[in-house]
Amino acid sequence: MAIEPVDALRRIAFLLERTRAQTYRVKAFRSAASTVLSTDRAELQQRAAAGTLKELPGIGKSTEAVVRDALAGEIPAYLTKLEREAAAPLAPGGEEVRAALKGDLHCHSDWSDGGSPIEEMVATAMEIGHDYVALTDHSPRLKVARGLSAERLTQQLGVIDAVNAHLGDGFRLLKGIEVDILDDGGLDQSEEMLGRLDVRVASVHSKLSMAAPAMTRRMVGAVRNRRTNVLGHCTGQLVTGERGVRRRSTFDAEQVFRACAEHDVAVEINSRPERSDPPDHLIELALKLGCLFSIDSDAHAPGQLDFQEYGCERARRLGVPIERIVNTWPLERLLTWANP
Repeated sequence: MAIEPVDALRRIAFLLERTRAQTYRVKAFRSAASTVLSTDRAELQQRAAAGTLKELPGIGKSTEAVVRDALAGEIPAYLTKLEREAAAPLAPGGEEVRAALKGDLHCHSDWSDGGSPIEEMVATAMEIGHDYVALTDHSPRLKVARGLSAERLTQQLGVIDAVNAHLGDGFRLLKGIEVDILDDGGLDQSEEMLGRLDVRVASVHSKLSMAAPAMTRRMVGAVRNRRTNVLGHCTGQLVTGERGVRRRSTFDAEQVFRACAEHDVAVEINSRPERSDPPDHLIELALKLGCLFSIDSDAHAPGQLDFQEYGCERARRLGVPIERIVNTWPLERLLTWANP
């Protein structure tokens, strides 16, 4: 079965991202896809015949081979290899939970610290079978991640409206935010702006080593805020990856999770392999205390949307009931829960 060159390049980039390949490799294929998309097909065919594809910006030896094969009506060999390697799930055991998921409530675009445009994240979310995905770029205080001011967030909401108008009824891009939890438990965005959103993930990103009593008050304060829907990566731990290892924040988990249960706030099972947050024993505690959960990718690139498989495996293994995972719910039920 034939495949368009740009689709082959995008698919390769996706498959590389989902297996945490080096960033430069992924960028090579996404850059080539952008070039192919903006180049007339007749020119591509002429260059393929003349052996001059590599004269185009962003086309190198590997990407040239993919484009040439696709133009010839063949499935590129490199794509075939990656598809074969991707046949097995990233984390075997969570397939039933993954099949029940209808969306993802935590992902980023190039408006903050993500690597791809909103449209690319949406296209990939649709391709992997989601009904909805929440765009949750960072809030203003997180300057290192290009957090969105109220003005930039307002602009983004207009883009989301345009995307949804184009898509029609088959998929919904939700208006969201990953809002910083401030030192006093407040949220790093105005009440007016938070009220314009569909879903809000509240996370701690600073002073992760503060004393346990203060961190507990901080997190409980955020959970009690009527706008908070999901408590994101609650311990802040890093267990592997390029950023190194980071110890968990210390807090009274029972007090925090009791507040989550009382205020109908979902505890996020953050699926990024380097986070694996919360650790198993805290998921078990939140489960015991009656909490809801949200299994999220925290994707910063399209291929990372598949990271949910890691969280699904953990949820299945630890006995989290599917009905208590909010992003298995249909869209209208989700929105009613998030905006009572």
